[in-house]
Amino acid sequence: MQMTYFGISLVLICALTARADDDAPSTEKGKEGAQAGHSAHGDAFNEGPRQQAYLMEGMANVQFAISSKNELARKYFNQGVSQLHGFWYFEAERSFRQAAALDSTCAMAYWGMAMANAKNAKRAGEFIKKAQDLKPADRRETLWVNSLADYLQKKKDEKERRKDLVKAYENINYEFPDDIEAKAFLALQIWENSQKGIPLSSAVAVDALAKEVLAQNPRHPIHHYRIHLWDSDNKVERALNSAALCGQSSPGIAHMWHMPGHIFSKLNRFEEAAWHQEASARTDHAHMMRDRVLPDQIHNYAHNNDWLVQNLSYIGRVHDAMDLAKNMIELPRPGKFKAKANADGSHEYDSGGSSFGMGRNRLLEVLKRYELWEEVIELSETVYLEPGDTPEEKTKRLNVLGVAHFSRGNKNKGKLQIAALEDVLKDLQAEQNKAGEDAGAKAKTDKKPEDQIKKAKEDARKGSDAKIKNAEKGIAELKVYLLLAEKDTAALKTELEKLKDIAPERLARLWFEAGDPVKAEKLAREASEKSKGQIQPLANLVDILERCGKRAEAQQHFEKLRKLSAHADLDMPVFKRVNAAAKDAKLPSDWRVPANPAKDVGERPELSQLGPFRWQPSAAPEWVLPDGHGKSVSLRKYRGKPVIVMYYLGSSCGHCMEQLNLFAPMTKEFSDAGISLVAIGTDTFEVIRKTRAKGKESEPFPFPLLSDTTFSAFKANRVYDDFEKMGLHATFLIDSNGLVRWQDISFDAFREPAFLLAEAKRLLSLPKADKRVSKSVDDADRYLP
Repeated sequence: MQMTYFGISLVLICALTARADDDAPSTEKGKEGAQAGHSAHGDAFNEGPRQQAYLMEGMANVQFAISSKNELARKYFNQGVSQLHGFWYFEAERSFRQAAALDSTCAMAYWGMAMANAKNAKRAGEFIKKAQDLKPADRRETLWVNSLADYLQKKKDEKERRKDLVKAYENINYEFPDDIEAKAFLALQIWENSQKGIPLSSAVAVDALAKEVLAQNPRHPIHHYRIHLWDSDNKVERALNSAALCGQSSPGIAHMWHMPGHIFSKLNRFEEAAWHQEASARTDHAHMMRDRVLPDQIHNYAHNNDWLVQNLSYIGRVHDAMDLAKNMIELPRPGKFKAKANADGSHEYDSGGSSFGMGRNRLLEVLKRYELWEEVIELSETVYLEPGDTPEEKTKRLNVLGVAHFSRGNKNKGKLQIAALEDVLKDLQAEQNKAGEDAGAKAKTDKKPEDQIKKAKEDARKGSDAKIKNAEKGIAELKVYLLLAEKDTAALKTELEKLKDIAPERLARLWFEAGDPVKAEKLAREASEKSKGQIQPLANLVDILERCGKRAEAQQHFEKLRKLSAHADLDMPVFKRVNAAAKDAKLPSDWRVPANPAKDVGERPELSQLGPFRWQPSAAPEWVLPDGHGKSVSLRKYRGKPVIVMYYLGSSCGHCMEQLNLFAPMTKEFSDAGISLVAIGTDTFEVIRKTRAKGKESEPFPFPLLSDTTFSAFKANRVYDDFEKMGLHATFLIDSNGLVRWQDISFDAFREPAFLLAEAKRLLSLPKADKRVSKSVDDADRYLP
């Protein structure tokens, strides 16, 4: 099957200049008094997509009829509905906004924008109000708009509003039985309600509704909802047919490839799960590189890649798992994940659910699981495993590093990690005590009774309980390794009995080392049984059985291992240890059995057609602009040296000048790091010549200010609102090769130079990807714009 899902169908929107209503997103400069970069149509339009949409390949074939007479607007509306069904909300909003730009009287376009902001009630409320003000064209559209408006008004509690929304969708179904989108959104809403505490009385009834949709359109993206339905009901095998069609129904939407992974993972079919998650990652990477989007702006991107690394580990693709985890760490970190400033002025980076945080956690997990101790020690000196900012990051890193040193026979360095972990624990305990005392003092000041003061203290202390417990577990594990190194068998067995919260296959090996093969065998069996379909625990069981002299049984499990090992990296220590079983069976050094393709996964494209395995940065568009003296300056001038490029909206923009004045005092710090600064503004070069830094009335800014009165550089770099024809604020880090390594494009100016300096140093210190490391790293250049 020949598929080219990653292609682009660009549509020149000549009709954007035609407007029927000045209140719609328009080409006007903006209403008088609007701040530079802010939408003239209200706050709701600030945060969403500001660049025009294009008709993408690989969207679902949905037909949601609307009354607009503009054919192109109808196409964008259907594209938005397709993206809604794929939970691709940011792009869905862009498509609906494009529909509104083409037909400013289209109330349903604003309904779509509200639907794309289901988790942002404030924005959704502003959009749905606009839809109501436009007065939908007919009764059917009125029902769609009013059903969502009633839900968003919050006149009742959430559960009641959710129930009412289901009834509203039922009414649309009753009056317009041919509207299959009403059936699709009804099925979704019933399932979503079940996730919010409203019992699902019959999954079969919802499934029957979905099947009505599929009877009319077998490739409808409702396959997505069927997967969620049966996944939640723990009857995943009932959604296998949808798992085989979900990604194929919307191949340009990454999340639709991801969803079948839910089904295959629960069935312990990790090879199929990994394939789908890799398809999702590749589709996202192609989109990110093509449209220059940051990773954590994409719904579920980090979640998908986190799960993919895990499943790659389950099937033994260890090099690929490590490579992708590293790539997640290499991705630019958005400033929004930065935690508040510390008292000393430094910042802690709150990785949270970001690509960076998940990538780091998975990298540590894979390294530890596959006993790659030399790699742990080597990477601990790099940006990949540098000391973290948070106690959680420090705890995980110190624990794995300690195990690595003990396992490599370096007891002294292992003990240093124990001491460092104990320091982390002391800090956490001090933090916990302070939180309790502060809460108690506040309750006392508020004149609360003694029992409430006590409760306030206890509640505040609970916030650190999990962190403290993790640190204690990390220390306990390392002390077991210390006892093992000191050959204190009696104490070792006592401490091993207490050690419960580590991987059972690793615990089995520790018991074997402690001289108790019976207990080791029992734990190895339990680990393999608990982790069906995962090859590392199974390989560990084969090895333990061999060591216990049970060669016949080891051979039985080894045959199971071979059938799961088609993609395994045999250079891993755990697989090297089962070579004894391979020799007993008189097998060659590569004892893997080729994969037997599953028959129930649908027709699949080649993964390389969807996108690259790894993300890589895109090239910054070139520009040549005059400075304050009329002298031309080009981006090419900075080639060979990294540069921060700030786009500002003239000296009359207060936030812009605040940004420049925050960066100016740090010019030397950036320069010391080898990074130049330059700012591109909308002023003429005559005005730029007179622009001075705050407090430096006689001196210009310590970096060049360039003039772009035609917005040529703004437009080329997507720092431009295509709908309202106005410039935006942006800050870019461009490396010595002219590649964009970090960006912030917004209605507001970026004003965190300290964060950006630290992030720039991190990104610029990353090594280039070694294509020899991973079997799946392919030539990503063809996915770049």
